[in-house]
Amino acid sequence: MRQRVLILGYGKMGHAMESLVADRHDVRIWNLSTVVKGSHATLEEEVAEAQVILFCLPVNPHHEIASRIAPYLAQGSLCLTIAKGLDESGRTAAQIFERVLTGGRHYGVVYGPMISAEITAGRHAFADVVLSDMGDFDVIQSLFHGGKLVCQQASDMHGRSWSVILKNVYAIMFGVSDELKLGNNMRGHLMVAAISELSGIVQSFGGQAHTPYSYAGLGDLLTTATSEDSHHHALGRQLVRGEWSDISGEGVHTLQMVEKFHPFEWRAYPLFSLAHDIVTQPATLRERVEDYLKQLREMESCAI
Repeated sequence: MRQRVLILGYGKMGHAMESLVADRHDVRIWNLSTVVKGSHATLEEEVAEAQVILFCLPVNPHHEIASRIAPYLAQGSLCLTIAKGLDESGRTAAQIFERVLTGGRHYGVVYGPMISAEITAGRHAFADVVLSDMGDFDVIQSLFHGGKLVCQQASDMHGRSWSVILKNVYAIMFGVSDELKLGNNMRGHLMVAAISELSGIVQSFGGQAHTPYSYAGLGDLLTTATSEDSHHHALGRQLVRGEWSDISGEGVHTLQMVEKFHPFEWRAYPLFSLAHDIVTQPATLRERVEDYLKQLREMESCAI
């Protein structure tokens, strides 16, 4: 079924999403306050005709834009986001949608290993899709049918949101480990410890223990943590090398928001705490890593 799809944001992921759906659907594009491709001059007019609205934007403008378009959404239309960060109020995109898109409006999240360059190059990508109305999955199937984005219907929207967001924090530690030449065995520990901590964090929000073992959690973490061209992997290497002038990214911002708003007891999670401490005090990196390893060596029982 051909659908009218409005893409909000025309950066790398906006282009990637366009490449996935343009052959089969009527695609409109809005970017930086301008209708780049469409039949109307304003965002509101395009929204009124769209059946699917894809938020290919950072999380920060989500509240403003979702609030702006909410009155114009067509009955039964579906808003989807791929944003993997926290806004300046410490909210996930799912929390923003839940707050703004009320009155039976439909929304969902699409999370997993979806590197934009690989999508535009025609390679496969994989995602969990969690919807406010599970019956909307037929829209997802129609949207991406025959393409190379493999979507599976999932549950626990907030658990998957936190998994995909916090994985950027843990990915930094893989870059640290690789730059310190701690070895492949250490990489195995980091993966197990990260997923274990994510499971505990997700459960603290009322989510399911197994949620991080998913495309949004393990899949996206593995992709981000082990790709040499990953921004967060590179940040870890920079921290070790003493290149501290430009330490920024979604993971760094997430650490700042978690410290500011304290959505969970983050000091209860040793690997998360280590990432926080070396990002905020990089001069102590080697000492803190050694302390962490010493604690592991002295454990009498497995904490994982």
